[in-house]
Amino acid sequence: MEITKVIVRLVDMNKVRAVASVTFDEELVVHNMRIVEGDRGLFVAMPSRKLPNGEYRDVAHPINTEARERIQNAVLNEYEFVKAAARTKDGVGDKRVEEKKGGEDKIDFLDKEEGETAK
Repeated sequence: MEITKVIVRLVDMNKVRAVASVTFDEELVVHNMRIVEGDRGLFVAMPSRKLPNGEYRDVAHPINTEARERIQNAVLNEYEFVKAAARTKDGVGDKRVEEKKGGEDKIDFLDKEEGETAK
């Protein structure tokens, strides 16, 4: 599955820094992923619900390390982009550049100061 969209909303609740929604193959979306500030840095916590016994159980989660890393990288990259945009004076930050190449959607980021595309 390919990650086709990531939306991040900044929050500040204890150690939760943001909440994300991730779309896969433009067909499936998983809401309420949390970007958490842990002892070893930021990580993505999957959506979960509280069980009657007080424990939390993931509602959805990747089943292998590669999928988890792809999700975490995509979400944390978007988090950094949104956070940087929120810090800019005009609230816009870097501009996204979307284009189609060879039938594939490609999203790059335009460096605001240099005017060059950054990967």
